[in-house]
Amino acid sequence: MQAEKFYLLSHIFISLIGALLLLAIWYHIRLRFKKLLQEDESPQRIDKGLAYLSAAVFVWVLSGIWGYLALNYSWQESTAFHGIQSFLSTLNSFFILLSLFFLDESPNFIRKNTRNVKSLSIVLILLAGTSVAFFEWFQNEDFGGVRIRFIPDFLLSVLTSVLLGVAFYRVFMRRGLMIIAGIAMVTVIAMLYSQLPEVFVKMHDDFSNHLIKIIAKSSTISIFLVMATNWVIQLASTPKSSEMRLIVSDWSLIRLSVPSKSMHDVSIDFASKTTQFKNLLRFAIRRKYGTGDQQYIEVGNRGEIDRQTYLTRIIENLNTIADADDQLERKDLFTFVGQGKYRLRIVPSNIEIDDTLLSEFISDKDNQQYEVMLNS
Repeated sequence: MQAEKFYLLSHIFISLIGALLLLAIWYHIRLRFKKLLQEDESPQRIDKGLAYLSAAVFVWVLSGIWGYLALNYSWQESTAFHGIQSFLSTLNSFFILLSLFFLDESPNFIRKNTRNVKSLSIVLILLAGTSVAFFEWFQNEDFGGVRIRFIPDFLLSVLTSVLLGVAFYRVFMRRGLMIIAGIAMVTVIAMLYSQLPEVFVKMHDDFSNHLIKIIAKSSTISIFLVMATNWVIQLASTPKSSEMRLIVSDWSLIRLSVPSKSMHDVSIDFASKTTQFKNLLRFAIRRKYGTGDQQYIEVGNRGEIDRQTYLTRIIENLNTIADADDQLERKDLFTFVGQGKYRLRIVPSNIEIDDTLLSEFISDKDNQQYEVMLNS
């Protein structure tokens, strides 16, 4: 009893401090990067993802308070207690899912994909409903040492943990933080392991398990804070769309300026890399002359550009040829607007395309849609 009270009180205050810190970082991001966040209509608003992470940790606070009250008043075996716990667990998973929607390193099937997020939300709700039903139907019954009533809750935790684990790994590995990526993976595994005693009869829910829960929970919150700091650095290093300039002067030849990346009117010759040059030219034409949805290009899924790797190759070629002090990232030049669609970030007034080159490009039978767009 005392060990569980200690765990619940620790859980409440650790989660509360973590949630307030995340909320404070979110608030200052909105103040510090307000102009950058509102410079275009992009839904990338990374600050929204941070707000949802903060909300998810606040749900942990509510869950801890509810668990503490239930322990004091012996509600732990009531349907009402389990129903509210399932609701809070689902709400926590839902907020984490929404936060990953805005994260570039999250699993591809939920990153900026509204349809898949809605489908996953339905799965979460179904698991929560099944959890309450199992609690009523099976009570304390077990099958082969497995408590059936806790299976839906555990499946919900597995789903959330897998999504978080993939996101953690990609975020920190992409930034070269291999040690933190390793700690994040251990934390996710510890979170899942700490829930096994609820499912398996032979595993005792004792002091050591409560200790693992506290360590895993505090480590997860710490990783959230590291991610939040990483997002701040990412925003601070993102060039403003109004400061960049692109001039396409001849076939395979461009001049690019990105002052915040120490690139000032750098001449870049794509030479034999004509596919990368043509793809960049497509983005430039659409951004310069297109309106509304015409400014976007669908990448993959049988879109105008076949694969995501072509965008990565454009950035890699620019970094290799320009040899700038600060390396460009995909997000510096391209805005991901969801559903596989991208747009060049540079404002139309800062894009220049040679008229002769433009005429030659749209005269190609494979580029007829561009001629229609220019003449409309």
